[in-house]
Amino acid sequence: MGFLRRLLGGPHEEVDAPSSPDSPPAPAVTESDERERERLVVREEHERLDELARRQLRYADYSWQPPAQGGERRADDAEGDAERG
Repeated sequence: MGFLRRLLGGPHEEVDAPSSPDSPPAPAVTESDERERERLVVREEHERLDELARRQLRYADYSWQPPAQGGERRADDAEGDAERG
C-alpha cells in the first residue's frame, strides 16, 4: 500500500516512528482518503475507456434481450413426464 501511495503522491506514513502507548492508533483509511481513491479510480477508468465503451457500459442495463425460445418447459423436467404418463 505504501508503494502505491508513494507512486501516486498520496500521504506518506512514517514506518520507523514509534507511537506512544497512550496515543490511539491512527485509522487505516479515513473517509476522505477513500473518497479521493474513488475519484482516482473513476478518473483512470474514464481515461482508459474510449467514448464508445463508456456509452456501452452506461446503457448496458437498458439493452433489449430477446425472449427465451421454447417456452418454460425443458426436456429434462420431471413434471412434464408425470403429466404424460
